[in-house]
Amino acid sequence: MQASYKVIADLVDTVALPPDGTLSHTIHQDDHLKAVLFGFAAGQELSEHTAATPAVMHFLSGEADVTLGSDPIAAGPGCWIHMPPHTPHSIRAKTPVVMLLLLLKSGAVQS
Repeated sequence: MQASYKVIADLVDTVALPPDGTLSHTIHQDDHLKAVLFGFAAGQELSEHTAATPAVMHFLSGEADVTLGSDPIAAGPGCWIHMPPHTPHSIRAKTPVVMLLLLLKSGAVQS
């Protein structure tokens, strides 16, 4: 019987942080969830944008300035942010950053 689960022992170790720029790769995708791991070089940013679905940003390492609407947030290791759909947000890495983005697709169980 093949297991239907996936284990990644250490997400931070799976990211080769770029010396300049941003990288991303999807580590899981199904009908309910898309999980994308990001690596940002210091000084890199994602300009303001929105997502059509609820989303969670979980910062695993590094320091970043996040803006949610007009609210500034200092994000560091362990910072967890839930955003409703269509929330304007941006990210600027102050140091090299590893972040897990979870996009909660329609049909996902929400509490």
